[in-house]
Amino acid sequence: MATGPRTAAAAQDAAEVVTDLLVGGMTCGACVRRVETKLGRLAGVTAAVNLATGRARVRHPSALRPEDLIATVERAGYTAALPAPPTAPGRENTADTADTADAADAEDTAARASRRARDRLSVTVLLAVPVLVLSMVPALQFRNWQWLCFVLAAPVVAWSARPFHVRAARGLRHATATMDTLVSLGVLASFAWSCYALFLGGAGEPGMRMPFSLLPSASGGEAPVYLEVAVGVPLFVLVGRYLEARARRGTGAALRALATLAVKEVSVREGTRERRVPVAELRLGQVFVVRPGERPATDGVVEEGSSALDLSLVTGESEPVEVGPGAPVTGGAVNVGGLLLVRATAVGADTRLARITALVTEAQAGKARAQRLADRVAGIFVPVVLVLAVTVLGFWLGAGAEPQAALTACVAVLVVACPCALGLATPTALMAATGRGAQLGVLVRGPRALEGLRHLDAVVLDKTGTLTSGHMSVAGVTAVPGGVGEGTAVRLAAAVEQGSEHPLGRAVVAYARRTAPARELPAVAGFEALPGRGVRGRVEGRTVEVLAPDDTLPEVLAEALTAGAGGARTPVVVRVDGRAEALLLIGDTLRPGSYRAVERLRQLGVRSVLATGDREEPARAVAGELRIEEVHARCSPEDKAALVEELRARGHRVAVVGDGVNDAAALAGADLGIAMGTGTDVAIGAADVTLVRGDIEALADAVRLARATLGTVRANLLWAFGYNLVTVPPAMAGLLNPMFAAAAMSLSSLLVVGNSLRLRAWQPSPAARRRTVPAPRARAAR
Repeated sequence: MATGPRTAAAAQDAAEVVTDLLVGGMTCGACVRRVETKLGRLAGVTAAVNLATGRARVRHPSALRPEDLIATVERAGYTAALPAPPTAPGRENTADTADTADAADAEDTAARASRRARDRLSVTVLLAVPVLVLSMVPALQFRNWQWLCFVLAAPVVAWSARPFHVRAARGLRHATATMDTLVSLGVLASFAWSCYALFLGGAGEPGMRMPFSLLPSASGGEAPVYLEVAVGVPLFVLVGRYLEARARRGTGAALRALATLAVKEVSVREGTRERRVPVAELRLGQVFVVRPGERPATDGVVEEGSSALDLSLVTGESEPVEVGPGAPVTGGAVNVGGLLLVRATAVGADTRLARITALVTEAQAGKARAQRLADRVAGIFVPVVLVLAVTVLGFWLGAGAEPQAALTACVAVLVVACPCALGLATPTALMAATGRGAQLGVLVRGPRALEGLRHLDAVVLDKTGTLTSGHMSVAGVTAVPGGVGEGTAVRLAAAVEQGSEHPLGRAVVAYARRTAPARELPAVAGFEALPGRGVRGRVEGRTVEVLAPDDTLPEVLAEALTAGAGGARTPVVVRVDGRAEALLLIGDTLRPGSYRAVERLRQLGVRSVLATGDREEPARAVAGELRIEEVHARCSPEDKAALVEELRARGHRVAVVGDGVNDAAALAGADLGIAMGTGTDVAIGAADVTLVRGDIEALADAVRLARATLGTVRANLLWAFGYNLVTVPPAMAGLLNPMFAAAAMSLSSLLVVGNSLRLRAWQPSPAARRRTVPAPRARAAR
């Protein structure tokens, strides 16, 4: 999703659809540029092609068929196909089945391609190494060694380098040139010269010896052969491509891991019977069984049983989460405890796992501004290189140089000036970063969102559900010394509150069950609601009251009331047989990570602004706890959107963090919208970044990850451009051996991919956490 205001494009977007295509045959940035250009010539079509994933994301009018898009790509000289179709068509939850089938199909295709590449490389090594050794070590050159090298080199040129020749010929038919054109011309030119030297130039004499030099040279007698170049160029390029493919495959590991979390079959409970069905047949409202060690087939709510769920692969949650009746369950988690009966509440594309997978896929299909520039450069770079190579050949011949020296310079220019690294600079970094972000619970829609995160300097934070938990809970308990004790007072109060529907009562009951899960609450008799005051009942033979405080409180409770209420929390007193035993402070508690999040954002130079629809008093209380200076209370959705526009008018790059429907307008109007993963679908749909765990502290991690990613992209592009600036001039001057030019070209791509892979191991900085102020004891804000 693009950043900044998006409402103006809504009408246009409504008439458009997005189609993903699997594009084959691309090898460099020039290929990417050509496919995008061809698709962009269709009316109303825009395309973003990713070299690292081999995917094209095409936005086009709904009247344009996918078959037309495929035909356009094929006319450009490449192959194209739609991703694997879903199984069981027509069923409402086939989306995740489609994702799984697509991932499995891509996995099989990649595995087959990897095996073919490995086999081709193995044969090439066996044939090329003897040629390289004999050509580079004159002491090993025996009688007629050059003819053995010729026999070994011929299959390398004809078979090993065949993919380069085929793609170059395909490009020639479509009047285009790519990296394959450069490699193919370099191999054919060096082999053709070697054939001339062997058959017509005197190099085929039985006693011929050829010295080897790191720099190209010419002898004064027979014409030298360049068979080591003819086999060395395809060898080094194939080695580079193979290693590069393996490394690029690593950048998409997180997305493939998400796809493998999808369950294929599920045990549906029907009365007392169970039946095993494909997950595509699971419907909303059906109850299914999750046994220990299994994954829930989809999102749902626990009907029976209790257990712990490992969500680390879905949301990045490090600790297992305890669940029981009424607790939500996320599909793809691992049940590490007991048997659960779960009622399905979402299927197909509506599940959290499907949304995460879709967001990561969408993010990896995008392009940063720097990469769009690199692709444009790559699109014209190859024709420029061809012109340079011909110019170099003509110049040296016209200057009186020997033909083989002129040809050497020409071939070196062809081979060394490859735009592969330009095409890989951004997509590999983006794939690694978005995959790592998903593992840490941060979903970024695309490179524009990453760019927005990096330049962020102001963030508008909602209060309820963002900085706070969003529901009432017990924030503090103070018991009278020598009385019944804190645990007993809470237990008796919860027993009485079981009969109450008031939010305060539900908070007390939930707290008691959470702090003492093994003990059942006793029954209450004679329950009575006291309007405006509280509740009363008989529990275990004692009269228990949960009431608003009065002036008769013991000193210890009066002190706790003075220190803790402060307008942000609601105090209640637990009386047992008429004696005050404990004070409970109840409110909407701050999330534990809110303190660290605001402080870490401050350290990153990001200013926090609190905007809430709540009253002034609790808003000020929360802002004071978090040291937020600018506070806006009683904000309507329109007020929040206006606040965003005001901050942007002041020159700030503004992000909005929210979780509710009332935040959607502000999220869409900000430079960057950030949704809590625990929030509404409307908020998540309007956002550019989603914090899956609902942990506000992840926002600082997202900013740091974005800065690290774009730093990696800049380093990649600097290397890609700098490599050509450094290597092309020596090649033109005849100072670079073509074989070493091929090695340097392959090394440049490997360095770019390897630099991107470092993002897979990126970690939130422990030092940054240590510098933050320690979080105070959890308090509450009503």
